[in-house]
Amino acid sequence: MAEKTARTLDDGPGSSPRPTPERDARVILSNEPGSFAWGVLANRHPALIEQVRDAFPYGPRQHEALDALLEANNNGVIEPLAPSESDHEQWSVWGRELFGRSWFDAPFLWSESYFYRRLLSAVGYFGTGPWQGVDPFAPFKRAELRGTAVDEELRALDRLADVPADERATALLHASVWGNRADLGFRVTEGDAAPGAAADDLVADDSAQLWHLLPAGAGVTVAVVADNAGRELVPDLILIDHLLLHRHAERIVLHVKPYPYYVSDAMTADVVDCLRRLAEAPGEAGRIGNRLWDAMATGRLEVRAHPFFCAPLPYEEMPEDLRAEFAAATVTILKGDLNYRRLVGDRMWTETTPFADRTAYFPGAVAALRTLKSDVIVGLEQKTLEALEGSGAAWRTSGTHALIQVRG
Repeated sequence: MAEKTARTLDDGPGSSPRPTPERDARVILSNEPGSFAWGVLANRHPALIEQVRDAFPYGPRQHEALDALLEANNNGVIEPLAPSESDHEQWSVWGRELFGRSWFDAPFLWSESYFYRRLLSAVGYFGTGPWQGVDPFAPFKRAELRGTAVDEELRALDRLADVPADERATALLHASVWGNRADLGFRVTEGDAAPGAAADDLVADDSAQLWHLLPAGAGVTVAVVADNAGRELVPDLILIDHLLLHRHAERIVLHVKPYPYYVSDAMTADVVDCLRRLAEAPGEAGRIGNRLWDAMATGRLEVRAHPFFCAPLPYEEMPEDLRAEFAAATVTILKGDLNYRRLVGDRMWTETTPFADRTAYFPGAVAALRTLKSDVIVGLEQKTLEALEGSGAAWRTSGTHALIQVRG
């Protein structure tokens, strides 16, 4: 990245935290056996390496590199990128306090991000050989997008076509929230049956405030920061179409990842795949796809891919050019669990910490649409928290609960 960030890590080892009381919240590490973060490194990452290995006819060089990454993840220490890597210097700054440590002793957000960066190196994504630019997760994303579940979801749009606009808006917003359960990385270890096994509970619902920011006919600019491709991105695009069609927004900027990340995170190629899937479908889905295709051609829908979206840092450390983009939007909608962790900070906050307090730094109004798949949570009412804690369920990480939180 060209821009410098304010610090290397969010109060990582050796750094100097700013003296604010809320920073007493513990940074999430992965070194507690049985914790969610530990399970990601101990179970999900090794399983993913094997899935990637089996998905392509890689040669000996890629197999050896994947073996080395597996050993380092399980038993080794964090090492810097090779000096020949174009982003070697940037990652050296981000990880200078962490190289030589166990992966499990690094901040969870950092270690996950770096794992995916090292995985891309292992398969030659950034190299000069024949595997350059080949998305190692593409087979998983494409299989999901072509599945029968997507067919059923697209057919359901026909039943919504004649529903009053306000009811349709609510249905599409909820579809976008719960579409976050379609997360390939989550399903590597959790299995298809885990998400949705319990009732669809919103632990916080500020949707009325979101619609207040975007009244029909407002004609404003909205930023949407995407999370996953495939079955999650499709309902996101359908919601974007509704915002444009009913002039809740005159223009929407859709922010995606510049390269493969966290298995199913959306890139420009994934947006194109989803638009084709919509446009080629019959009925209302096809009409939506064609409208979105036209919106891209006229600039009412624009896709951008800033390098910061693959950085191991919270949004509080975003560079000035990205801050200016978000400041220019009427509201920024952030999708998914990883964006939420980066938005509020990947720490064990007191659950009733106000969402507005944790996002006060953000340049403009912000909305989080998230299915819960990690430990981080803020903005809960005390009675809601007590009910969740008393349920005995793994409500923070199972994907069975969601939230819509807004700071205007």
